[in-house]
Amino acid sequence: AALALDNGLARTPPMGWLHWERFLCGTDCAADPRRCVSERLFMEMADVMAAEGWRDAGYEFVCIDDCWMAPTRDEHGRLQADPKRFPGGIRKLADYVHSKGLKLGIYSDVGNKTCAGFPGSYNHYDLDAQTFASWGVDLLKFDGCNSGTLELLAEGYRRMSLALNKTGRSIVYSCEWPFYLRPVQQPNYTEIKQYCNHWRNFFDVYDSWSSIKSILDWTALHQDSIVKIAGPGGWNDPDMASILVFLSQLVIGNFGLSWDQAVTQMAMWAIMAAPLFMSNDLRHISPEARGLLQNKEVITINQDPLGKQGYQITKDKNFELWERPLSGQAYAVAVLNQQEIGGPQNFTFSLTFLGNGLACNPACSIRQVLPASRDWGVYSWVSSLSVEVNPTGTVLLKV
Repeated sequence: AALALDNGLARTPPMGWLHWERFLCGTDCAADPRRCVSERLFMEMADVMAAEGWRDAGYEFVCIDDCWMAPTRDEHGRLQADPKRFPGGIRKLADYVHSKGLKLGIYSDVGNKTCAGFPGSYNHYDLDAQTFASWGVDLLKFDGCNSGTLELLAEGYRRMSLALNKTGRSIVYSCEWPFYLRPVQQPNYTEIKQYCNHWRNFFDVYDSWSSIKSILDWTALHQDSIVKIAGPGGWNDPDMASILVFLSQLVIGNFGLSWDQAVTQMAMWAIMAAPLFMSNDLRHISPEARGLLQNKEVITINQDPLGKQGYQITKDKNFELWERPLSGQAYAVAVLNQQEIGGPQNFTFSLTFLGNGLACNPACSIRQVLPASRDWGVYSWVSSLSVEVNPTGTVLLKV
């Protein structure tokens, strides 16, 4: 069982684009051809990702979520794409995405139906894995709706992991296993990491500050059980709609967040070593949102090869102090101001808080990464740092 996954993938948190939060289950292409879940949508996103710096920034997956399927399987029992919305089939779409230097992700469900009511993979795990591999799929987001019992849920996630490995194709495996377990029992993250590359822990992310805040609060509350398991090959996904998204979206570039809140999501997803899956319309995105999502310093923190997830180290009224150990004896540090009223406020803390007292011993250099990049200079171990943070904003530092 310890070698069940054994696919050598997701050595750093995966990055890409996912349709769900922004485009949901839009299937009426006649009414709105540019917003329905269709071959055209994913080809156009692949075009933009290749041409406008997204691929080069590290966003390599173009991911299909629920509602891509025909209502029934074909005469051989195989899943099939809706023929009107995907006239070339998934194989043609995968070839197109690959031609842009990108990878294709797809969606299925451990139960007998997906969350939106399309055919699920129950009793078809091997066949579906073989089908995905034959199409050239590079990532599978595997949901947990309509699975019956918790025993069937767990069996399905294990069986699909083994089935994907048997195909011989490198397919990142994104699970929703712990999210469906948590209402009933504490997930066994050691087992889950044996089978999955990343796993969803919390409810769907929405294009709102309350959604982002609830994810951060939940992560801090449960960090003792989830932080230690994260690392190369297996990652905690706040929600596979990770960054205004994993599967896990980044909703930056949509409508519901202020600029400071968008900075907070980007900074905190980097601290949490979360998969970065955007869910937005890359065809219509502001230069400011593009700059934030493509920020090389933030992405470097998210993708740090040491692979340790960050955690909250103190909370003082509306302020939270988080840190993430990085390679090269460095740390990423986030100062988050949860207050939703008033103006900027200062938070002062001793550098002895960081890295169990080791991060700045005997001295350290500090660089601000967000909301703007600038050097702060060198500080001694016994120094205090005062950071001004806007309401619902975050200052991200590298120490």
